[in-house]
Amino acid sequence: MLEQEIPPILITLYGQHLQTIESGIWQIETSTYRLLVLLSEEKSWVRMTIPIASVTDAEPFWRELLENNFEETGEARYSLYENVLWVVFQHRLRTLTEEDFRAAIACLVGLQERGLNDFFNRYVDQQISMIIGAAKKQGISLTATLQNLDRFYQEGIMGDLNAPADERNATLAAWRDRLERLWPTIDDRPATL
Repeated sequence: MLEQEIPPILITLYGQHLQTIESGIWQIETSTYRLLVLLSEEKSWVRMTIPIASVTDAEPFWRELLENNFEETGEARYSLYENVLWVVFQHRLRTLTEEDFRAAIACLVGLQERGLNDFFNRYVDQQISMIIGAAKKQGISLTATLQNLDRFYQEGIMGDLNAPADERNATLAAWRDRLERLWPTIDDRPATL
């Protein structure tokens, strides 16, 4: 791929959302994300990057993010810069095909759309699995575990007492749904992280 081939592809994909910042630097800003496409100084490498979350929000998921780099992100990588978690794609411009360029953009946008949700959901499932394992080890039934959960919310041990009732009920319903879904999958040994 040549430098002059990049703008027409970006125009086709993004039209009016494309901004040329300077020679070799383009930005696509939509209502949901900001994608940067940059050429190296010597114009031999292209880097595309998209912000995902703040470092603070991403911190609980370092291990999972690094595992994803190894297993699931293809040629893209999670990376940190200036207190932001980014997904970055780098490739030698000379050997990059248009198909790979388009696929890399789709990958970055897909990872940005998923954000930290998958990591958070897995984390929550691990925590709930530990609760279930502990309850089963103590001989506590699903019904009793759900009653404890309700009580914890009523007493403010879990959740935000100042949250509106409908928000608290929705959160509690999500907990109940997960507990009920995971209950049959956990044996009576405590789960480990």
